Amino acid sequence: MRLLSLLLCSALLVGCAGTPSNDPSGTWINQAAIDAARESGRLREALLAYGPNLEWQIDPERQQASYSNGFELAEGRLQAAGDGRWQVTFYGDYQEQLSLQGGQLTQVASGYWPEQRFARSTGQSNGAPLGSSFEQALYRDYLGGDWLIAEGLGQGGLVRFAADGQVQGLPGAERFALCLAGDCAAMSGEHDSLWLQAGDQGSPWLFVHEGDQLRIFEAHNRAQFDEMPEYQPGPQRWLLKRR
Repeated sequence: MRLLSLLLCSALLVGCAGTPSNDPSGTWINQAAIDAARESGRLREALLAYGPNLEWQIDPERQQASYSNGFELAEGRLQAAGDGRWQVTFYGDYQEQLSLQGGQLTQVASGYWPEQRFARSTGQSNGAPLGSSFEQALYRDYLGGDWLIAEGLGQGGLVRFAADGQVQGLPGAERFALCLAGDCAAMSGEHDSLWLQAGDQGSPWLFVHEGDQLRIFEAHNRAQFDEMPEYQPGPQRWLLKRR
């Protein structure tokens, strides 16, 4: 009987541990956009299809909720609406509705945005800037691993893109940033772009991610000197192949 009681208690504890929490606090990232980018290779297309918002940070104790779309940050006042739902009111009485079910946070479709789904971040996000958890997960899943320089300067060398934005082995670059939204997206149009930087000097580049290949092109500006830059692919500088 004692053994049976212990087994029943263990089963109850396992069941309780697996029950999804209705607590929305913490950081939530648009994992669907990351997965789509990883599978298709087309970053801008994935962000447009599953975004535009990329990350939420929610603090029920302080009645605060904030989101990032990769370009803008917005902070609102959080209010419980019952049955796993919350209302977030922003400046100017603009509101968004959130719902938590099955461990997934949903931003309900509104007059401003389509429905968007978010997964709880598994990284260490305490005190991290809004949006950085999404960026780190994207960098890790989309560009993570070892790349071999198959063509271009440094041919034969290994390149590693780190989740914190550092890059090793790519000649002339120490840091990188993928373009998610805003001016860089407007300037690159339908093309995916990234920023490469060494020291205080950096410049935009265009790229094509196809399976285990990454082609990086010079960004040629077709706009006039007094117009917003309009980048088109120039000569290919590198061909990287994932090992």
